[in-house]
Amino acid sequence: MGGISNDWLSVMSPEFAKPYYKQLFDFVQAEYKTQTIFPPAKDIFNAFNYTPLANVKCVILGQDPYHNFNQAHGLCFSVLPGNDIPPSLKNIYKELHDELGCSFPNNGYLKKWADEGVLMLNTILTVRAHTALSHQNRGWEQFTDAAISAVDRIDRPIVFMLWGRPAQKKKLLLHNPGHLVLEAAHPSPLSANSGFFGCGHFKKANEFLQAGGLEPIDWQIEDI
Repeated sequence: MGGISNDWLSVMSPEFAKPYYKQLFDFVQAEYKTQTIFPPAKDIFNAFNYTPLANVKCVILGQDPYHNFNQAHGLCFSVLPGNDIPPSLKNIYKELHDELGCSFPNNGYLKKWADEGVLMLNTILTVRAHTALSHQNRGWEQFTDAAISAVDRIDRPIVFMLWGRPAQKKKLLLHNPGHLVLEAAHPSPLSANSGFFGCGHFKKANEFLQAGGLEPIDWQIEDI
């Protein structure tokens, strides 16, 4: 497994010492040795390493990584260059176009958002090839809940975008009245028409950040 190397380390290190994490570590290590697991081990903590805690402006939650080859790289909804844009991300791009006039890029590589301060966190950080949610209930949820709670404790404007019921359950972890919590249907083709399209989350997020004296997020993903 890769590691965390920035200011997240001091915040998350208490989790590493807990019994559940030892069990999780042993399980994941064994899975990488015996199965095909995504993302590559070096990329497990990319959401943390690409977006230091001090830079977080917005949190987007996913469930678990893409489970086909050469897609997942540690950021929810994002795929490595050279892959087709996943259906949910196509709908995210459509909403960005409708809200902010963003053009449709030719790729689904979202590292720019991470660099802009968007913590793109899956609540489960690993998955077995072609088997969605195969690493569910192994300890990742407890680990990422601790990360969500750490962001919630920060005393500056932060936006949480909770799309779909699994993400919205994490609202129970959010108690800071200085933050903005936005809820909508998941951008999946199965549910996007039930409240994701037209949600206005990206525009609302930037307005909230600017009102708090922060730079807005540049949501435009450039062509590769």
